[in-house]
Amino acid sequence: MAKPGYRLALVATLLTVVVVLLGAYTRLTHAGLGCPDWPGCYGFLSVPMSEDKQHLAALRFPDAPLEVNKGWNEMVHRYFAGALGVVILALAVQALRRRAQPDQPVGLPLLLLAVVVTQAAFGMWTVTLQLWPQVVTAHLLGGFTTLSLLFLLCLRLSGHQPALAPIPAWVRRFAAVALLAVIAQITLGGWVSSNYAAVACTDFPTCHGRWWPDMDFANAFNLTHHDIGPNYLGGMLYGEARTAIHVTHRLGALVVTALLLALSWQLWRNGLSRLAGLLLAALALQVGLGISNVLLNLPLAVAVAHNGGGALLLLVTVLINHRLYLSRRHAATAGDPARSNANTMGGLDLPRA
Repeated sequence: MAKPGYRLALVATLLTVVVVLLGAYTRLTHAGLGCPDWPGCYGFLSVPMSEDKQHLAALRFPDAPLEVNKGWNEMVHRYFAGALGVVILALAVQALRRRAQPDQPVGLPLLLLAVVVTQAAFGMWTVTLQLWPQVVTAHLLGGFTTLSLLFLLCLRLSGHQPALAPIPAWVRRFAAVALLAVIAQITLGGWVSSNYAAVACTDFPTCHGRWWPDMDFANAFNLTHHDIGPNYLGGMLYGEARTAIHVTHRLGALVVTALLLALSWQLWRNGLSRLAGLLLAALALQVGLGISNVLLNLPLAVAVAHNGGGALLLLVTVLINHRLYLSRRHAATAGDPARSNANTMGGLDLPRA
């Protein structure tokens, strides 16, 4: 049976998916600076639409001409992000009020509140630092972190405790490594996006017709090379550096694919065939979307879906690690009657081996 707060956590998780996709849409439509100020837009609470307001906007920001469509893309993203912050605040307040109840997560909702406050700061810096790649990438990672933590909170509040056979410890460790690899690949994807390197290679599986094209790794991943101050809309790196970023992302995809294929095989061998199938489906979808981005020259719908596919793959690996954690806890409590009884009294009602 679901615990109190589960539905609100589920709403927050779904809302985060929308925010992540809207963030991708905003970046891909080059609307990250659709409003040159924060949290408003040209000094207004919404995009200025009347002639008087647009004239005032031009006076306030003469170096940032208003483009209404881009302004709305940015502001809609902010509205949804603000709504998400309110929901996460409600989750934290509920957790504190119910902290005396058995198995009520408290630390996780408070961590989520801290993350979303940090995200708001990164959202501001994304604009005030004019799409500085380091901040844009960190902001993207913050969105995926928020999504992962909310999904984990949903799992903890769902009340679902499946009966799992003991899983070898090395498989649990391997799943954790796979999760870290997915996070690293998402980070690379953020670096690709923030440096506008998605179309640095327009052919597949080669790049510029070569397996190893000319690349400049020194500038591609030199974090100190990106100075604060310039407007990074459209990117500042030249071709060989962008190619290096793109090819590194492809190589990362190969590593992640190999790890997740191996993990799915081990899940299947240990009786978790549904999780294995879910992982394979999410992986196939993401690989297919990534290749389509290159061959179709980054169509907007496919590019946004690729961001969503990354989120899905991350959530699946979080789910797998959570299930394997439950199997370890079940094995521990099954061997200790006192702990098993305590967990049952606490509302977990764990199955006995």
